[in-house]
Amino acid sequence: MSISVDANARGRGDMVLRFDDNELLLNLCGERNGNLRAIEDTLQVKLNLRGDQITLLGEEADVQLARRVLEELYGLLREGFILYPSDVTQAIQILSGSFRARLRDIFLDTVCVTAKKRLITPKTLVQKKYIDAIRENDIVFGIGPAGTGKTYLAMATAVAALRVGEVNRIILVRPAVEAGEKLGFLPGDLAEKVNPYLRPLYDALHDMIDFEQTSTWLQRGVIEVAPLAFMRGRTLNDSFVILDEAQNTTSEQMKMFLTRLGISSKAVITGDITQIDLPNGTRSGLVQTMEILRGIEGLIFIHFTDKDVIRHRLVQDIIKAYERVETKSPG
Repeated sequence: MSISVDANARGRGDMVLRFDDNELLLNLCGERNGNLRAIEDTLQVKLNLRGDQITLLGEEADVQLARRVLEELYGLLREGFILYPSDVTQAIQILSGSFRARLRDIFLDTVCVTAKKRLITPKTLVQKKYIDAIRENDIVFGIGPAGTGKTYLAMATAVAALRVGEVNRIILVRPAVEAGEKLGFLPGDLAEKVNPYLRPLYDALHDMIDFEQTSTWLQRGVIEVAPLAFMRGRTLNDSFVILDEAQNTTSEQMKMFLTRLGISSKAVITGDITQIDLPNGTRSGLVQTMEILRGIEGLIFIHFTDKDVIRHRLVQDIIKAYERVETKSPG
């Protein structure tokens, strides 16, 4: 990569970046310079594109951060990375939060290739830490709000492990907790009653593996999707096991699940402790586990925050609008 910098081009903190590949520069700027506008709006800098150069105007700290964002994104493009507008927002957040962070270490870490040939990669520092933890540990807890990729990334890592032969099967588990509706009033047998609780796992699965392959693996038992109650009495060897919505397990259920793990297996447990649907007075097994199991070697807890939420920009605006109303009128 070749970028020449003319510092103090027009004043304190201002600089000019010159790029050696016009095609990559166009991709960096985005459609109608949308990527440049995103950087301007977030970092309070002014970016002027002219020919093969971008002039950065603003306070020194903001200009230096904008420069780093542009340089690192340009480097990713040089390595064949496909840049989406959402990646620019995430890049700003990552680099503004850590001076040592490098985008290539995060965005170029391919976890899995989907059925549609789309790459699944981490988008935040915590997501990268989470993936590394799953690779290096036998039991990993991913705890945080919805939309942070806890289950999706765990499943992507599981699919990748299955494809290269690290495990022989994937087992996806959820507790069938009644959240307002009663299972007894739902039509069908037990399997049909609990199927709606497992639907999100099937949806993520079909996103990563084509339908025919998924159907074949499900029929052969290579992939199993089941309610937590079906795990009792089993020993899971050579398996990648994911327990989703773990905040809705009881203490007994969590202990039962953790003791199912057999030889050459991994387990990832995900949950959001702010969304517990257990009956009043019942303590979440996930919350209790956070207290009991800390410090055990080979077992790690990864905590996500709202900064790790990967959502459409409009969804974020909607959430903020509701938060403003709820702050004014808690009732």
